[in-house]
Amino acid sequence: MRAVTRAMLDDMPDPCDLHLERAAGRCAVMVGSAVLAEYAESDVVMRNFAVTTARLAGFGGTRVAEVFGLSAPYVSTLHAAALRDGSHALVKQPGPGRPRTLGGEALERARQWRAAGVSDREIGRRLGMAGTTAGRRLGPRGAEAAAPEGRQGEAAACEPLVSVEEAAGNDPGCAAEPAAAPEAAADAGPVPGPEAVPGPPRVPPAAAAVPPGGGAGAAGGGAGGGLVPGAGGAVAEGRVRSRYAGAMLLHAFGARAGAPNVLAAAAAGQPAAARLLAAVSACIGLGYATTEQFKHLAAAEAGPLAGLVALPDLRTLRPALAGIADRTDPLRLQQMFAAAMLAADPVTSGVYYIDDHFVPYTGARPVGKGWNNKRGRAEKGRADTHVTAHDGRAVCFVTGEPSGLSVTLPKALAELKKAVPAGAPIMVGFDRGGAYPQVFKHCREQQVHWVTYRRAPLAVPAMLPVITTVTAGGKTRTVAWTEEKAQLKDYGEARQLTLFEHGKVVLQILTSDSGSCPADILDWLKSRWREENFLKYASENYGIDKICGYAAEITVNTKVTANPARKTANARVRDAEKELATAERALAALLADPDTTAAAKNKAIPAASRAISTAKKNVKDAIAARDKIPAKLPADQIDPGARTAMLRAGRRCLQMVLRLLAHNAEHWLSGQLNAYLRDDDEYRAITRETIIRSLSGTITFTPAAITVALEPPGQPRVARALAMLIDEINHTPPVIPGDNRPITYRIAPQASL
Repeated sequence: MRAVTRAMLDDMPDPCDLHLERAAGRCAVMVGSAVLAEYAESDVVMRNFAVTTARLAGFGGTRVAEVFGLSAPYVSTLHAAALRDGSHALVKQPGPGRPRTLGGEALERARQWRAAGVSDREIGRRLGMAGTTAGRRLGPRGAEAAAPEGRQGEAAACEPLVSVEEAAGNDPGCAAEPAAAPEAAADAGPVPGPEAVPGPPRVPPAAAAVPPGGGAGAAGGGAGGGLVPGAGGAVAEGRVRSRYAGAMLLHAFGARAGAPNVLAAAAAGQPAAARLLAAVSACIGLGYATTEQFKHLAAAEAGPLAGLVALPDLRTLRPALAGIADRTDPLRLQQMFAAAMLAADPVTSGVYYIDDHFVPYTGARPVGKGWNNKRGRAEKGRADTHVTAHDGRAVCFVTGEPSGLSVTLPKALAELKKAVPAGAPIMVGFDRGGAYPQVFKHCREQQVHWVTYRRAPLAVPAMLPVITTVTAGGKTRTVAWTEEKAQLKDYGEARQLTLFEHGKVVLQILTSDSGSCPADILDWLKSRWREENFLKYASENYGIDKICGYAAEITVNTKVTANPARKTANARVRDAEKELATAERALAALLADPDTTAAAKNKAIPAASRAISTAKKNVKDAIAARDKIPAKLPADQIDPGARTAMLRAGRRCLQMVLRLLAHNAEHWLSGQLNAYLRDDDEYRAITRETIIRSLSGTITFTPAAITVALEPPGQPRVARALAMLIDEINHTPPVIPGDNRPITYRIAPQASL
């Protein structure tokens, strides 16, 4: 029990004795015999204050709802709004007793807002009526096209879209009456059009505008000095205290890799949309893998990571991201991302690893099945084929229906060749899933070297092993190996290396590279664990195996699949071969039977021979008939009603770019930090958990620059390494996508934050 409650209830009955007394149009909220609040029965605002006071005094939400005759969810929403926005959230906006009608000039304005992509709920709020009432009067979506284009543009330029608090239903009007909540929430708004990106959210009361210098209160210990919103929801100037300030370091890699250009292309050149994409990538970098998890972030502290006053609410964020993704060319976006990643840090070895990653799908759509290695069974889902650099950095990817690596590897290789500078050498490493002659031949046709494991059974080495001492990473070890040429069926000659450990063959490597040092080739393939680590940790920390959305288009299934008619024909061949074998055994038994006389045998032999001849003819006819039937056909030719669900590739591509950007930023930061930290075992975890996701600080925005003052990490060695890394980054200050102001970092003493 809180101290204020104990003082109030000194010598009083149990504090759970909360009750409401009504008399002469007045309400008295009492705790035992003490009066907690008193107000007129028609005064909804004072009632809301009384509800919040009772909750702050320590009474449970269920008990408060029961006493006031409200629903428990409404009490919880009211209490949360008061904690977040203060008394402003409890005040009801005055309005007429009779619902307003929509007509005349108000109707014209509503149509213009509708054409600009504003939701019916927001239109109703602006006009002082329910969103459903405005929606019924405006009619179905599309009617706003009749409005003049000039007026539509004017409306779009003058009015912001749904703000963060309004989209969540936390504006003052929503907090006034419980009955208004279901009606107001009935319309969540449509997917925005090309110009519809989140507008400037309302600045919370705790973050009121301050002078450019921050003012006297800017250095206080609260939420910070406040932010002055600019166009499109961007921060013009101000200071904010953010528990997520460590994630601002992610922009160091983004600016180095040209992320602002990539995100600007995805956003069709709109700075507001580019900032929104940068905010989503930063939130993913914080460990919030889905937009659903973003609701657990403090919006006013997460938004400034990308120069926004506040992170948009889900009702605003989801439609905006969907609109951006649906307007994006996924192939072009992937190519730009891959080229940017390689330009940031060229792969001097020319070695890349390719592997499949299964993404399970639990929806009801007819999605194809694939093999889920995590669960050891076939499931519905998608397959992403990822290409990583020799150091484990993500480069590019392709996505599609589940299939083997032998099918998806050529597609991934095509994307890699588009991103790699012309003339640069390429060697692709992959596991046994792609070790098939058709893959080897494809790599040879594309003038690309390959290296992989030999599929079982391993060949017996024809050469004696050679013992070599290899030094890597300052460590020396002895390696026993043999080298020889191997003939592969349907391919030709390849180089084969056999690795021995404790006198036994442990693995055999096949490669098309005949000139590189055997130790280098062994190192390249044994380093393929970096691809496995990427798939593991990117899945755990950045959600690369999350389904972006369950919406899909049902199309004709043209996937080549096994032909059931061929299966039936194979069964006929097997039956004919069994009949032939039976006839041949019968003749052999007849000839070997000692109890049958020679005359009887001579009489039975012609019939047995005819049976064998007939059986051979049946086998020949069955084989000829089977060979005319294709082994595989498109599914729609086998079954005209075959359908499949095609998940939206544009949305999948956009979210993967944002996820991989966050992963690569952490990968680069950890490598740079370890140059000073020298902790090969924990440097990745320290960078991710101790710095990016745990450091709070103050972000200061001025018209010309952005300054980030970070708390010092708790471990002195990490603090020293971070200070040196910050000095390195500050030599070429990064920028936020959609914002040209340079970012400078510093470590501030705890007392000055």
